Amino acid sequence: MVTRARTKARVLFVLLLLHLVAGGVSYLGWRQSVPRPSVVTAPPRLVAHKAAFPVTVEARRGNVVGVEIALVQAGRSVIVARADGPLGARGEIPVTIDVAALELREGDATFEIRARDDFWRPLTLDGGVLTSFPVALDFTPPLLEILAATRYVASGGVGLVAFRVEDAAAAEVTVGDVVVPSFAMGPPERGARVALVGLPWDMRPSTPAAVRARDAAGNVTTRRIPFEIQSRQFPRDTIDVTDSFLRTKVPELLPQHPPSAPLIDGFLVLNRAQRRQAEDEKRRVAAQTADRPLWEGPFTQPRNTKVFANFAERRRYLYHGREVDTQVHFGYDLASTRQAPVPAANTGVVVFAGPLTIYGTTVIVDHGLGLQTLYAHMSSISVTVGAQVEKGQELGRTGTTGLVLGDHLHYEVLVHGFPVTPVEWWDAKWIRDRISLPLRAAGLGEITGLEAPSMDDSPARSARPARRR
Repeated sequence: MVTRARTKARVLFVLLLLHLVAGGVSYLGWRQSVPRPSVVTAPPRLVAHKAAFPVTVEARRGNVVGVEIALVQAGRSVIVARADGPLGARGEIPVTIDVAALELREGDATFEIRARDDFWRPLTLDGGVLTSFPVALDFTPPLLEILAATRYVASGGVGLVAFRVEDAAAAEVTVGDVVVPSFAMGPPERGARVALVGLPWDMRPSTPAAVRARDAAGNVTTRRIPFEIQSRQFPRDTIDVTDSFLRTKVPELLPQHPPSAPLIDGFLVLNRAQRRQAEDEKRRVAAQTADRPLWEGPFTQPRNTKVFANFAERRRYLYHGREVDTQVHFGYDLASTRQAPVPAANTGVVVFAGPLTIYGTTVIVDHGLGLQTLYAHMSSISVTVGAQVEKGQELGRTGTTGLVLGDHLHYEVLVHGFPVTPVEWWDAKWIRDRISLPLRAAGLGEITGLEAPSMDDSPARSARPARRR
């Protein structure tokens, strides 16, 4: 009996030992099988002569404790980034490459990334896990040539630049902080592009203007545009905000305004925050422009209207004799009769029709290349978004919607969502000299068909403000 018990105990001990050994081997095998760090954000496949980008490495278990990134070309390896120490479960390593300093040449190369974590494994790789990524080093910038441009451009006005690019992924125009997209025009093999550039009303004459082209690798070519920016003076005005105006408009346009709060506070919300919202909406709608010109000849001012508030008019708002706000008026206020027809200033497509904060009931018509016209404070609309309209076609009727009392049309010309003076686009001679002639000089005049009629070189109607109503 004793012998049998001892034998049984030995068997149990051996089984327990085998179980422990199997469990230990399984545990060690599990630790060994946990994947090593992986590259989550890989390097780009194209790199320019100067490049900066992040590489993100993630540990499956534990923390990333070391990353080394090398660029290998023709058997030569150059370390371009290294990070040591705990980087957390996911570490982002910035990489900066200066080809001239690293003495690399254009062509194929390879990124090699070694990464280590602090998760213990029975068999360790001292150098960490190695991952390779192919890369093409491209140091040749895009070809960029200015073909023609408007010579003289006034603040608050518009200029045109035509240029040619090759091997570019993007091409845009910059005037100070203003960035303007360009549009392909003419035969694709020629690579010609055109941009309408609207200058803010307060742009300084010394502001630099340039075309900037960038290829897929990130190489950039810049060429100066020979704009001569001229300063322009704009009128000033003072507006008295009356209690009767506040009692009418604040509840209408800002119904959430607390009845116990001063009405002038509600007016300031409308005149500031909602004005900014409207400007943001104009920028959003500007993206819906056609990539070709839709307009024909000069734009038309509605018949029998007078300008009684001008473009870029700087306004002081007084309440009980105290200045409460200042704003700039972007457009013309055109008055004729109550609920007068509102004609489209030129051929285009309706891209907005509805309420627009302080502008009330509004229509925006796109004329292509970023050029749009806005019609505000309307009492009714007779068109819908997406409708094609002809010059002179009725869009609706004037009214008093929005932050106004008297019936009139607020009319704006927008270039990429930024307001510019309308008077230039009413002038056939200005369109011929500043838009059509540069296009013709670039060999694009016949393609666009924008030659303005020469029979009437004078501005449409006087844009001098009439006496305010």
